[in-house]
Amino acid sequence: MGMPFLLSRLVLIIFVAHFAASKAAATRPGFIYSRTRGRCTPQFWSSRRESWPRMVPQRATVSKVFGSGVFERYGSDVTLLESTTRNDDENAFAGLLKQASAALLNSYAREGFPYSAWEVKTLLIQALVSKEAAATQAKQFSVANEACN
Repeated sequence: MGMPFLLSRLVLIIFVAHFAASKAAATRPGFIYSRTRGRCTPQFWSSRRESWPRMVPQRATVSKVFGSGVFERYGSDVTLLESTTRNDDENAFAGLLKQASAALLNSYAREGFPYSAWEVKTLLIQALVSKEAAATQAKQFSVANEACN
């Protein structure tokens, strides 16, 4: 009676434990999507998980923040918050604005960020000369944004 009894108990315990674990797993999602990858990315700043630096309000337009040089490319109504939420990264100029906006926020909010605010503004305006320059500068801003803590 010893060995078969213990074996049946063990099978019962394993069955109950498996049933309880599968029931608990069914009540919570198996995959949770998160837009944020780091504390310095455009996705992080668009999530509003941290207050924005006072120098650049969320509702400020990019033409006011980056200067009149960007007015021709982006218009007067695109806000800084909207620029961080853009999903059209295949467009070199849109990707540049998205990454430059995050870089500008990081330059104000993150000590040790490799670009100062005036450098971000200057580099954005200089990169507006061509799609290639815009794509290259967007990549450089992206690398700095991803590496930032």
